[in-house]
Amino acid sequence: MKLPRTPDPRWTPDPTVLTALLRHREFMVPEVGGRYLHWEELRHHPVPDGITSEAWWWGVRLARTQLARPLGLRDRQGARFAFSMTDTAQRLVHEIDRDASGNIALPEDVTNSATRDRYIVNSLIEEAFRSSQLEGASTTRRVAKEMIQTKRPPRTKSERMILNNFYAMEWVRDHHEHPLTAAAVFELHSIVTQDTLDHSDVAGRFRSSAEDIRVIDHVSGEIVHVPPVASELSARMDAMCTFANGGSRDEPFIHPVARAVLLHFWLAYDHPFVDGNGRTARALFYWSMLHQGYWLTEFISISRVINRARAQYDKAFLFSESDGNDATYFLLHQLKVMRTAIDDLHGYLKRKAQDVRDVERSLRGRGDLNHRQLAVLNDVLRHPDARITIDGHKTLSRVVYQTARTDLNRLVELGYLEEFKVGKQRYFVPHPDLARKIKPAK
Repeated sequence: MKLPRTPDPRWTPDPTVLTALLRHREFMVPEVGGRYLHWEELRHHPVPDGITSEAWWWGVRLARTQLARPLGLRDRQGARFAFSMTDTAQRLVHEIDRDASGNIALPEDVTNSATRDRYIVNSLIEEAFRSSQLEGASTTRRVAKEMIQTKRPPRTKSERMILNNFYAMEWVRDHHEHPLTAAAVFELHSIVTQDTLDHSDVAGRFRSSAEDIRVIDHVSGEIVHVPPVASELSARMDAMCTFANGGSRDEPFIHPVARAVLLHFWLAYDHPFVDGNGRTARALFYWSMLHQGYWLTEFISISRVINRARAQYDKAFLFSESDGNDATYFLLHQLKVMRTAIDDLHGYLKRKAQDVRDVERSLRGRGDLNHRQLAVLNDVLRHPDARITIDGHKTLSRVVYQTARTDLNRLVELGYLEEFKVGKQRYFVPHPDLARKIKPAK
């Protein structure tokens, strides 16, 4: 991706152009048509007579400066980053507040503690898979899910990366109530990078001055980001953890969702590790959201949404760094990603709830099946070539081995599943006529 440029920030319009600009104050706003445009985008828009694109940009940046709030994060030269809570940002955090925390209307399967674990595990697998894809992992979601469910060892570096991300997401679930420390970030990074690095001794520690890290565009070969020097990383990490934990009551209020997004940006900018910075940054976003009470975050995958338009994710970083350290570009991008991820979740839950109702209606009177068994039947109807193991069902449903075995054995007794062995491993597969057995004749 081409490194974006902006006009010299010291430039000011001449008096004639400035007078024309002041006659069109509606152009001197932070957002243009609801969009927070970078110079690379704004310069292609038509402007009124007497106003140049450069003058319009000057007016837009002036309006943004009045909204900007400083961050503790500084660039390599010591200049602070800032962000703005624009109208779009305010609307999005309101919607996320409404839809990702508190008491919201969700299907009983999610709010019921007996069934919600299955949704959570599926979400953890999805985020682990998609986050790894962003870093170049190549396999299928089905293979990734099978590996995690059956607990088989990873066969490739891509599979190891996905499994590590799954463990990292579980770590986030287990540690979100604790304050963030440098030691915790190191532990998380060690989990993310286990057995995936060329040199294992670089996991869970800062990169050294001898480890010259540059972020390079793989298409153009251009350097798009030079992280801060290694000697600053310890102090930068301490500042990041202070920010992540909420600072002090004397500091200006930062909306919790904005804080989580900016934490993601902070670690990605500092790039404190030799590798695994992106995966660690995304995991820290989840930690921050859960730490601040946004429990629905357990059920969404931001990386799946990012994957649909990876270039926009990269561009949000570049725009923020190239336009005077304005992190608003990244903030708005990630707020929109979250909004989409929440919408995706609601659509998914609606479909799954209907699936469960369809299966329950079809199976009424055919045996006393619990919610876990109904979920198994739903899964195999969608994936007829699936192979289920007791360990996989145990992992996905968060039950003990005996309960998982009883669930599957009962489905075999009822004729819905068939069982076979490969060595000592028992596999369960759908009966060839499962759809006919379950679905009522029309």
